Amino acid sequence: MQTKRRFRWTFQRRQKLGGFLFTTPFVVGFVLFFLVPFAQAVIFSFNELKLTSTTYELVPKGFSNYGYALFTHPSFVQRLTELIGDLLVEMPLILAFSFFAATLINQKFTGRTLVRVIFFLPVIYAAGVIQKLEVEDYAAIMYATSRRTATFLSSDSLKALFAAAHLPGAMTRYVNAMIDSLPNVIRSSGVQILIFLAGLQSIPPETYEAADVEGATPWEKFWLVTFPMVSPLILTNLVYTIIDSFTDMNNTVLRLIEEVLWRGYGYGASMAMAMLYFGAVSLVLIVAFALVSRRVFYRN
Repeated sequence: MQTKRRFRWTFQRRQKLGGFLFTTPFVVGFVLFFLVPFAQAVIFSFNELKLTSTTYELVPKGFSNYGYALFTHPSFVQRLTELIGDLLVEMPLILAFSFFAATLINQKFTGRTLVRVIFFLPVIYAAGVIQKLEVEDYAAIMYATSRRTATFLSSDSLKALFAAAHLPGAMTRYVNAMIDSLPNVIRSSGVQILIFLAGLQSIPPETYEAADVEGATPWEKFWLVTFPMVSPLILTNLVYTIIDSFTDMNNTVLRLIEEVLWRGYGYGASMAMAMLYFGAVSLVLIVAFALVSRRVFYRN
């Protein structure tokens, strides 16, 4: 007679159950608060929404909303292109600055905790609530005005310097754009600094001790030990920086989509712009991930 096997909560089964329970809130939130609204937005983008006294009606328009966004609207494509161009300028600077700052504050020195707090202050400043509070602040308005009329360094002086050195014009424009974006780079680097700092502190000290035994110089230890060990976090910060840049509250494309929604061509056109924007963000993420993930070193 065959006996029934008792169900046992093995360690492996407990781990699987813990994983399912841990991901369940995300799955439920993703379906309710992203997947369903996203599907509705896709449907609205192919229709014209007309409000009635009790509900709304959808009038099919095919791809005309997308045609309006791409070929008729005077500034959507231009603003989207400028936003991607600004990202290409700022993203390397944000990653380089955050990695440099994390390496600096990871050293042992007096007042290290205070320095870490100072480096994280831009994250608090960049919070949406703080920025909204500053809209009515006279000092913030004067600061924004001064930023529009002056740069961190004098671009005219740099242009004269590069012209005297006979450097290419494209290089001059790129360097000027980098200098102009430095305040925003510093403001956007707080979270990336924390991620890099956590990665630097997770490197086993034995690895550096083995490198010292082999006679490695500090330069060699950086490129052969530190940089490979934190390379997965470079990919993480790359993805975070792209998403953070495209979802910033001061994003000109998002403001344009909102303007079209309330004062422009209607709900369908704004949803078509949003879908095109989502596609552009996804394409940038896929390309960046494909290029960087090949050079990432994963420690076993």
